[in-house]
Amino acid sequence: MGQQEVSNDKKYNKLIVALSIIIPLAVAALFGIRIDYELPVFLPPIYACINAVTALVLVLAFIAIRNKKVKLHKLLMTFAIVLSVLFLLMYIAYHMTSDSTKFGGDGITKYFYYFILLTHILMSIAVIPFVLITYVRAITNNIEKHKKIAKITFPLWFYVAITGVVVYIMISPYY
Repeated sequence: MGQQEVSNDKKYNKLIVALSIIIPLAVAALFGIRIDYELPVFLPPIYACINAVTALVLVLAFIAIRNKKVKLHKLLMTFAIVLSVLFLLMYIAYHMTSDSTKFGGDGITKYFYYFILLTHILMSIAVIPFVLITYVRAITNNIEKHKKIAKITFPLWFYVAITGVVVYIMISPYY
């Protein structure tokens, strides 16, 4: 590893660690704030669609890089990050202004829902540093390390995007 790579890693690592801690804590803190303004119920299907589009974009980016279309891959991955940030902002805004919807199913469906929800939440927190590290390794042209971590990041991020849609579909009858 060259001196420049070490310098870039150290510079970005502090930011990655900070964001990986600050984002989940900020989301948790913002959930504790209640704004007396109810956003329309149509917001959850919009951010569920954003999750679906994110999953699609991730697959397209994977296909692009497999076909050595690096510029397209970079564009799609940047778009996936923008979509994820947009999702997070809308999700926080909705939950700061609206009561949480309770799942009304029972039996095995209830356990499946809560399993998917719990793994979705945990993975959405865990994926933050992976996405940031993967992105930084790409923009700093540390391609070998980028490829290594992308093999972990892609399935985690894809799982979060897909399970976000599944959670919405399962909870939507109870809105």
